[in-house]
Amino acid sequence: MSGRMIDLEETATHTGPKGVINDWRRFKLESMDRENLPPAKKELLRQMSSPNKSKDDSRANLNRKMSVQEYELLKEEDEGCLKKYRRRCMEEMHSKLSFGPKFDGVHNLDSGEDFLEVIEKEHHSTVVVVHIYKVGVKGCEQLNSCLDCLAPEYPTVKFCRIDAVSSGAAERFSDEYLPTLLVYKAGELIGNFLACTQHLNEEFFATDVEAFLNSYGLLPEKEMPGVDDEEENDVE
Repeated sequence: MSGRMIDLEETATHTGPKGVINDWRRFKLESMDRENLPPAKKELLRQMSSPNKSKDDSRANLNRKMSVQEYELLKEEDEGCLKKYRRRCMEEMHSKLSFGPKFDGVHNLDSGEDFLEVIEKEHHSTVVVVHIYKVGVKGCEQLNSCLDCLAPEYPTVKFCRIDAVSSGAAERFSDEYLPTLLVYKAGELIGNFLACTQHLNEEFFATDVEAFLNSYGLLPEKEMPGVDDEEENDVE
């Protein structure tokens, strides 16, 4: 029974306070440049990074006080190493949440068959944004440019555009209803915005379209790559 409990504890990485602490200790030890560490510091880090210590070692460590130099040394290492550990945890969490395919740029749909295929066959977790446009209709060209800007920022969203004339949808989408944005997920229509530019200012930008879609909760959380750079500067 006791052996079973030990096995569960050892495999409990990232689960519960003790699992997180042990994971942090392992990360800290593994991230150190051991070749360049002085012997005293290397031994100190080994001791604090090992979750399983013998009773004799534990008793000896309790009777030993940490010197001021050792304390300052560990404190300095902790500040930088903790930020790296936190960043690694965030990356792991993001990778688990960001499942499903990723896309590059806005996809051009040439026919009604292409439109149906992208709606019916796309991954169930993927949000599909389709812009129905017509050359010469006010707002369509600008909206296409905005989607070109948004697509790289939301790689898990499939942005598409389709010409109402070439697709044969011009009869159902007359000029007064364009530009139109249709948003799908798992084959279901979750957003239907006819003449969508009426909800925007006469001169609008990608950030305005982004805010409009976010107001309906249609876009996932956007990645913020600048955070890593800021943390690196803090470490320095």
